[in-house]
Amino acid sequence: MKSRRFLPLLAVAFSAHAADSPPLPGTAELRVEGDLSAQMVAGIERWLVRETARMPEVRAQRWKADDAEAKRERLRRMLGAVDARTPGKLETLGAVEAVPVGESPWTAERVRWPVFDGVWGEGLLLRPRAEAKAFVVALPDADETPEQCAGLAGEGSPSRQLALRLVQAGCVVVVPTLVDRGDEFSGNEKLPRFTNCPHREWIYRLGFEVGRTIIGLEVQKVSAAFDAHAASPWAKLPGAVAGYGEGGLIALYAAALDERANSALVSGYFGPREGLWAEPIYRNVFGLLREFGDGEIAALIAPRRLIIDKESPAPSVAGPPAPRPGRGGAAPGRISTPMPAEVEAESVRVLRAPAPTLLSQIELVFSFLDGVNVSGLPFAGSLPPLAPTDITERQRRTVKELEAHLRGVFEESNAARKAQPLWTKLAPGAEWDDVQKKARADFWEQTIGKLPTDYLPPNVRTRLIYEREKWTGYDVMLDVHPDVLAWGVLLVPRDLKPGERRPVVVCQHGLEGVPGDTIEADPKSSAFAAYKDFAARLADRGFIVYAPHNPYRGHDAFRMLQRRANPLGLSLYSFINAQHDVTTRWLATLPFVDPERIAFYGLSYGGKTAMRVPAVLDRYCLSICSGDFNEWVRKCVSTEWPGGYVFTGEYEIWEWDLAHTFNYAEMALLIAPRPFMVERGHEDGVGIDEHVGWEWAKVRRGYDKLRVSERAEIEWFDGPHTIHGVGTFQFLHRHLRWPEPGKR
Repeated sequence: MKSRRFLPLLAVAFSAHAADSPPLPGTAELRVEGDLSAQMVAGIERWLVRETARMPEVRAQRWKADDAEAKRERLRRMLGAVDARTPGKLETLGAVEAVPVGESPWTAERVRWPVFDGVWGEGLLLRPRAEAKAFVVALPDADETPEQCAGLAGEGSPSRQLALRLVQAGCVVVVPTLVDRGDEFSGNEKLPRFTNCPHREWIYRLGFEVGRTIIGLEVQKVSAAFDAHAASPWAKLPGAVAGYGEGGLIALYAAALDERANSALVSGYFGPREGLWAEPIYRNVFGLLREFGDGEIAALIAPRRLIIDKESPAPSVAGPPAPRPGRGGAAPGRISTPMPAEVEAESVRVLRAPAPTLLSQIELVFSFLDGVNVSGLPFAGSLPPLAPTDITERQRRTVKELEAHLRGVFEESNAARKAQPLWTKLAPGAEWDDVQKKARADFWEQTIGKLPTDYLPPNVRTRLIYEREKWTGYDVMLDVHPDVLAWGVLLVPRDLKPGERRPVVVCQHGLEGVPGDTIEADPKSSAFAAYKDFAARLADRGFIVYAPHNPYRGHDAFRMLQRRANPLGLSLYSFINAQHDVTTRWLATLPFVDPERIAFYGLSYGGKTAMRVPAVLDRYCLSICSGDFNEWVRKCVSTEWPGGYVFTGEYEIWEWDLAHTFNYAEMALLIAPRPFMVERGHEDGVGIDEHVGWEWAKVRRGYDKLRVSERAEIEWFDGPHTIHGVGTFQFLHRHLRWPEPGKR
């Protein structure tokens, strides 16, 4: 999708009469001018900035809650480092040994070791000829080859030949290949469809929805190397891990989770992590900052030895590979070097609270080379260099093995969801009601992320902006939290009788839309092509209509809200749910609204909202999902279907581990037994009928099991991504108990 600036609102221009009209009775006058959408996004950003800034104090308060092993387990789950590893040994690839020049003090071999079924760690094994002192997994930066790290290639070494210096110091060294930041294999050549996502982002995209991260997968490769070490001739040697840049990140996390690493060395990575949202997206970890910054990760290594190099610069990463024909969609993100004082402050911050003795265990050294007491012995041998094609092929294997592994995790996830009580206890009665209540809370709190519900007083402000034959329309603004506002347009029928209470239909726009798009009646407009002025048409039928604004507008502006929210255990829908919570509470107080008949109807991203908001807010008595219902998890992770999100620029779309918790059928069960409907055009490119039908069959089965079959409907129509407004309008009239035109 092309980048778009915020556009001026396309609402009806104020007439002189409207400008002088009073606000809706019982509300204050709305005086805010300008682009209300942009102001909403900016306000949420300010809230997130403040919340992020207070996370170090939040972590300090939580840190004493339980022991280190419980913290490790939570970190392991956050990273998705949860798959059972395959036991095995280091295997030599081609039995290549260093070619002696004189008497070489060490040898080198190309090796691999098993990690998971079909996934291998691959790289170099360096061995001193003299008696070894330690076993070290040395992790270069993502864009550095093991050969560079070992001093066996002519190119420069970002890690300053870390592996070479360690073997010279008398260590047996395994140097893994990390997934790099190129994009050659980020796609599917069979389709063909490619992106400019760095390989690390490509694996992130495939993994996040199934509860895995590239960080966790590579930590597992380090642990698998320790598994292989335990079966090696050097099993009695003490173990250690060292890394630079992205390798330093992996080394830090690996040492925190695997206590077989008696010491750790981290270079080119360590510092305050409150700017995680601006780093490459493959570093995103849902909920991380509520419990772990780099300091807390370091504290999990104590009392083992940790050496942090505060002087070496981080690798310079300005962003993903440049877009080019046939390749685009990567998320922005850069890596910069923190100041030495920031590195030191991050260590001191955590030392003050959880473990005063840690002060003697963390050394902030001028150079990690000093920390490992490098002997500086010259290398007297050489390894026949790999051809560039061989290095490329090794990287391809590294990427594609993880891709296949994650595809297997996805294929198994449907069975994991079916084994949940939401399905196994599915039957009318109190037991399932309790199961649903817990699942609904888990979905809101653990999957979407829930804002505090101590909302501000709504301070409702309105102004008249539409005057039509059958209804009037008001801009409405409400306060939710400091800087977080809700905004929408309320359409009020003119023929309301005194004391009458009518049903409300909440009509939700889609991506990059505004409330006025659902009201626009000009057939030549792009808004009408999608929405067919369905909000206005429903108001013409006598419904009260509310068209709320959701903040998915402004391209990177709103996508960065998701980036800022995720490390806090939140998402864009954390704010959308809160906005709808406050808005529906207010709607229910209006004297002409029946609070028991508030319905939801959304298209596209509005259909996405139709799955997530009514699933947690039972104030909505029914929900209609148009132009979105799908086998959602497959759409998010599939590399076999060209319409999958892995190929697009919607880099905010993934939700943590949805595959094992809530696909769309499970979300529908959170809405049940309330009425639920899907509107699906055969030519709608958001999915294919086969995927929609697969997921819908599960929804129908759920409603059948609950003995409310008549409340679940799907309308297929021969059309594109648009509101059809035929069966759905009938559905609304029937379940909201409001007569169709001509029948009142």
